[in-house]
Amino acid sequence: MSMSTVEPGARLADRFRLEDRVNESGGATLWKAIDEILARPVAVHTFSPEFPRVTEVVTAARQASRLSDPRLTQVFDAADEDGTAYVVSEWVNGESLLELLESGPVDPERGAALVAEAAEALAHAHTAGLVHLNLTPNRLVWTTGGTVKLLGLAVDAAILGLSSDDPAKDDAEGLGRLLYAALTGHWPGDSDCGLPPAPLDDGKVCTPRQVTAGVPGYLDAIACRALMQEPKRGQPALSTPADVAEALAHVPRPSPAPVTTDPPALNLRSEAPDTMTHHRPPQHHPMQHHPMQNQGQRQQTGTAGRILLTLIVLLVMAAVGVGAWTVGKNLGNTPRASESPSASPTPTHKPVTVKAVSATGFDPLGNDREENPEYGPLAVDGKSSTEWHTDSYSSADLGRLKDGVGLVLDLGKPTAISNVVVSLADAPGANIELRVGDSEQLSSLKTVAEAQNAAGSVTMTPTKAATGQYVLIWFTRLPPFEGQYRGTIYDVTVHSPGSA
Repeated sequence: MSMSTVEPGARLADRFRLEDRVNESGGATLWKAIDEILARPVAVHTFSPEFPRVTEVVTAARQASRLSDPRLTQVFDAADEDGTAYVVSEWVNGESLLELLESGPVDPERGAALVAEAAEALAHAHTAGLVHLNLTPNRLVWTTGGTVKLLGLAVDAAILGLSSDDPAKDDAEGLGRLLYAALTGHWPGDSDCGLPPAPLDDGKVCTPRQVTAGVPGYLDAIACRALMQEPKRGQPALSTPADVAEALAHVPRPSPAPVTTDPPALNLRSEAPDTMTHHRPPQHHPMQHHPMQNQGQRQQTGTAGRILLTLIVLLVMAAVGVGAWTVGKNLGNTPRASESPSASPTPTHKPVTVKAVSATGFDPLGNDREENPEYGPLAVDGKSSTEWHTDSYSSADLGRLKDGVGLVLDLGKPTAISNVVVSLADAPGANIELRVGDSEQLSSLKTVAEAQNAAGSVTMTPTKAATGQYVLIWFTRLPPFEGQYRGTIYDVTVHSPGSA
């Protein structure tokens, strides 16, 4: 397919369906598209036949795809074959710094925190030999999932034909411009980025504190050291992204946006002792406004209280004595074992952990009925640092593509299930079911427990006796993840009632 014929509805690589043309410039077109296999939105760049830098763009995209920093846009695919060139990357939902600044500068430390995240991600990229060179307010995004994303690493520069003799310094200056914009709502650069230009004082850009009241002095200094590449407050210029990241390291970082005000339904663990729930706030009475009167009353109450306490102690001691005498008498009259057989103690059953033979992702609609099966064993390896996860979906209800998706465990033989402990991601919003049966067919797996709006460690106990060879953790609703929705299981532990 020739790039000159690309229109909405066209499909690339038999997978990516172009939906909406976002913008077009210089022979490069950005589309919002749908990954039909994973049912998620993606960003796709296509290029006209006259575009001169296709090879550079595809090469840059492939290099960027090797980075794993979650604050950098993930590249999924890049190709230049048979007259078709395209780059597929993550579609990011959220508000860019430009949009956040539409009503004026943001809170200084919040703006600095966004730039600090970008600086750390960019420092990581520079160690891998990748640069940005196009740091503008619309490339820094606060996502709907409450995270920071820096768009366009390496790819922007290749598309625009940007280069530099000192890319580290240029990217440090770019971070300085972003910080200046966040602190003032003005843009200290030559290009038109949608913000009013920074005011000048005798031909020199005014410092942030000269433009906006309330900017902390240390942030003003950091912005000047990065943007103007000059010492400030006895500190040297910030000439690399790593320098900027270090200077902003102590800025409080933004917290993820809350998804719901309701607490996780089954994440009931608490570090506070139970007695804390019995504490009551002090009650205020009019008499508390008369200290001398209260003091006399307290003295009288204290004397009466001591007398009453003494009487109670004496009564308790007497009761204990009588009780001890009664118990001793009864023990003396108890028949010996030979005269009357004693009752056998009730055996106690200690739950035992059942090791799964295998674990795999389960998708009832997929051609192979699997979803990320290669990650399945990571959920039963006993390590909290590894995980199985679903694909990412455009909505919490799995993009309305299916009723559910999950992880199925094969226990090797029919086993009685006492409970199953599932370790989920910390973000609430997951609805999960525990299903048990003797076949991997969904219709044969019966729901024995449910958890709504779950997060963290969840113990799922069957409401009635459940036995089966297969255990399915079934997501019917997904929690948010980086602007989309994804279910994650770090660990699954199956317990059986065991034996005496």
